[in-house]
Amino acid sequence: MPDDKIFHMTPEEFRRHGHTVIDWIADYYSRIESYPVLSKAKPGQIRASLPPAAPAKGEPFEAILADVEKLILPGVTHWQSPNFFAYFPCNASGTAILGDLLSSGLGVQGMLWATSPACTELETHVLDWLVPMLGLPEKFLSTSTGGGVIQDTASSSSLCALLAGRERATGYASNQKGCDGKLVAYCSTQTHSSVEKAVKIAGLGAANLRAIAVDEQFAMRADELAQQIARDKANGLVPCFVCATVGTTSSNAIDPVPDIARICREHGIWLHVDAAMSGTAALCPEFRHIHRGVEFADSYCFNPHKWMFTNFDCDVFYVADRKALIQTLSVLPEYLRNQATESGTVIDYRDWQIPLGRRFRALKLWFVLRHYGVEGLQHHVRQHIALAQEFENWVRADSRFELAAPTPLNLICFRLKAGDAANQSLMDRLNRSGDLYLTHTKLNGKFTLRMSVGGTNTQRGHVERAWKRIQEEASRAV
Repeated sequence: MPDDKIFHMTPEEFRRHGHTVIDWIADYYSRIESYPVLSKAKPGQIRASLPPAAPAKGEPFEAILADVEKLILPGVTHWQSPNFFAYFPCNASGTAILGDLLSSGLGVQGMLWATSPACTELETHVLDWLVPMLGLPEKFLSTSTGGGVIQDTASSSSLCALLAGRERATGYASNQKGCDGKLVAYCSTQTHSSVEKAVKIAGLGAANLRAIAVDEQFAMRADELAQQIARDKANGLVPCFVCATVGTTSSNAIDPVPDIARICREHGIWLHVDAAMSGTAALCPEFRHIHRGVEFADSYCFNPHKWMFTNFDCDVFYVADRKALIQTLSVLPEYLRNQATESGTVIDYRDWQIPLGRRFRALKLWFVLRHYGVEGLQHHVRQHIALAQEFENWVRADSRFELAAPTPLNLICFRLKAGDAANQSLMDRLNRSGDLYLTHTKLNGKFTLRMSVGGTNTQRGHVERAWKRIQEEASRAV
């Protein structure tokens, strides 16, 4: 084989195929409502359509893209459809997509400041922008004792916060000796499952996670938390971490952060506030009440990839004391030593996360903030919340339905009064139709439908049509 033979795409080929892909994505968005929102693929269907082995010789790019249309698209659930009301949104936008494309083109690995200064400094700066935008405390600024970092998801933020809380409670001994079975963590019965996974990974064990009871609005009961902590301390255990939630996954409940924070301060426990979904609402001053008490938190996170039009993955994680996080996670082998790091004047984000390597995620977030501006982001958040409140009123007006939880922001939890079987049937009928996609939870033991309004391109007409379809199928489900 000649030494000068290459198999890479040339710059001109990249330009031509890149234009084709951008056109394909634009066309996809223009026709996205023609697809069933929930994929109708059966288990194993996609794999059965693929060759059993990789090609021995390269194939034309046109053939690859054609197979995306033919083989892959039937197995896609269309998260960017304006008729996607399931789970919580995982928003993309044209601006963020282009920012992410640029990040991929630059191919930066930003583990150290030295490996690409712009990757680190843009991230630090953009996350400092977000602090006043969300009404967060100044201690989360990089110019204070804390700072922010982009994680992949809120699950990683919870784990990093738990590890820092664990180390602070043990004087940083558990990193060296391991856990002794005495460390205890706390959340509510409504807290995201990632916290349970975190206590397993961190070595505390699921048996040492206390799920605190909630009130009638599904928010953590601070009095129950205080009593449980007192019992654990009396039994010789060491409380090290509490996770409070601003916007639970099941019902968007908001835990009483000020009361929880007071208890944590009294006992010296690390308080992490998870606002993965709902934190974006604080862009609007009228919704900043959701952040009451966050000024007392040791860490906080929210997901721009949920409701701030910044495509997955992008979770923003703040700490009040960056030294505690860095001391918990920093490992410095010889091959990573460099003059900038040892000068102590730069941030190395490898010390703020679990993995070593990291992508240039800040680019897409920077693009979004500059394209929309605060005004544009506020407009869409307000629109989504207004639509959700209107949907709530439609539910109230239909005697067949009942609300299962309050609707503080953009998630409506509702159900047919006819019982679990009727609600399961209603959801299945709607999802099979392809017209929209809903998911469920259980609140007070009852099957409950969740309508999450927050898609990038979701407008009033989509919400109205969703309600009309729900009403139509309700007549058949009962």
